[in-house]
Amino acid sequence: MARPKPAYERVLLKLSGESLLGSLPCGIDFGRAKAIAREIKEIHRLGVRVAIMIGGGNIFRGTSGTKAGMDRASADQMGLLATVINGIALQDYLEKEGIPTRHVSAIEIKSIAEPFIRRRVLRHLEKGRVVVFSAGIGSPYFTTDTAAALRALEIKAQVILKATKVDGVYTADPLVDKTAKRFRSIGYLDVLNKGLKVMDATAISLCKDNDLPIIIFNLMGRGNIKKAVLGHKIGTLVS
Repeated sequence: MARPKPAYERVLLKLSGESLLGSLPCGIDFGRAKAIAREIKEIHRLGVRVAIMIGGGNIFRGTSGTKAGMDRASADQMGLLATVINGIALQDYLEKEGIPTRHVSAIEIKSIAEPFIRRRVLRHLEKGRVVVFSAGIGSPYFTTDTAAALRALEIKAQVILKATKVDGVYTADPLVDKTAKRFRSIGYLDVLNKGLKVMDATAISLCKDNDLPIIIFNLMGRGNIKKAVLGHKIGTLVS
C-alpha cells in the first residue's frame, strides 16, 4: 500500500502546556505525553519535517504571577523555564518512540538543551530530526504563540498546526456558549477585527505579513495531527 502524500512537508506544531495536563490539575500527565509522541511519530514516518513549540501553562503561567503582584518580566521568565521542563519531557518521550529529537532552548542552558542557531536547526530538520523549541524567544512580554510564528518563519515551515482543546475557531467560546458556530476558514484580519482567541495579535500579524497559514484543530481527536498534515478538512484554516 502506497504511503499517503502529506499536504505539508515542513510544519511547526504549537502545543500548549495544557496539552500535557491530561486529567491532572497541574503538572505533566506522562501518559498524555506518550500519546502525543506517538501521534508525532505518525507524521514523522510520512517524511514530514517537524518542529514543535511547547508552552508551559501546565506548570506556571506568567500572567498568574503578574496577577499575584509579581513583576511582569520576572513572572514571564518563570513561565519560560516551565516550557523548558515540558521540552525535556517531550524530547524524552519522542526518543522513546525511536524519533531522533533535538531540544532547542531560547534561554541558554548548555547542559540541558541546544541554543537556538537557525542554520543548525535547519540542518537538524534536513536530517529528519524532530526539533522541540522551548523558552519562547527567550524574552518576557512575548507569548509562545508569537514565538511559534517567528520560529515557523525562520525554519521555512509551510503551516502552523495549533493544537487546542476545541475543534477550531468559533464565533464565541463553545465551552460557554452552546450557540457558537465554527468557522471552516477565516482571514487574518477577521481574526484581529473580531478579537477571536486564536493566537495573540502579534502572532497573527506576523503570519499575515508573511502569508503563513494556521490550522486550529482539536488535539484530543485521535489522529488529528496526521489528518491536518495530510490536508484533510479539520478544524479551522486561518489564511
